[in-house]
Amino acid sequence: MVRQKNDAGRASAPFERVGRREHGYNVRQVDQFLARAREYYNANDPDSGQITSRDVRAMTFEPARGGYDPRAVDSALDRLEDVFAQRERDALIVAEGEQAWLAQIGRVSAVLRARLHREPGDRFRRPAKRNATSYNVQDVDALCSELLAYFENDQPLSVDIVRRSVFREAKGPDGYEETQVDAFLDRVVELMAAID
Repeated sequence: MVRQKNDAGRASAPFERVGRREHGYNVRQVDQFLARAREYYNANDPDSGQITSRDVRAMTFEPARGGYDPRAVDSALDRLEDVFAQRERDALIVAEGEQAWLAQIGRVSAVLRARLHREPGDRFRRPAKRNATSYNVQDVDALCSELLAYFENDQPLSVDIVRRSVFREAKGPDGYEETQVDAFLDRVVELMAAID
């Protein structure tokens, strides 16, 4: 990320900020996490302060007025996650061989494909509480169909489409349980980032 100079000649922030009255990501938290990630990435000792691609994907920041633009930060985190996933793949191949990596990919893929092969409408749990927010079943099933085509028919699909998926809201058992769908999609992103 190239830092631009402001009028005073000092380096400015690595990301655009939202308006002073708008909410963005907490600047201090973003800067601290990225500094820690950079330090780990550049470290000669990979076991010191390890950060994984999963850590990057799970990272959240508190909202703050005038903070960093969430879209810019999310985009940077996506790229960082991909770099860390590739690094983890390469480390596994060096340590245990390509067959070990392929076996790991095969195991994860088999688990994910098993869920994708479930009947539409029955792929995920439904919330028991009637007033719980849930994900629209048709929206989630449409993405699942795309994922099945990606895994089994080599249909092109960008990992960013999965990362940015948004589903309409449903109520209670009319939709799929959000936490289960989110956990599944996290595994999908992890696998896709390792493969691509």
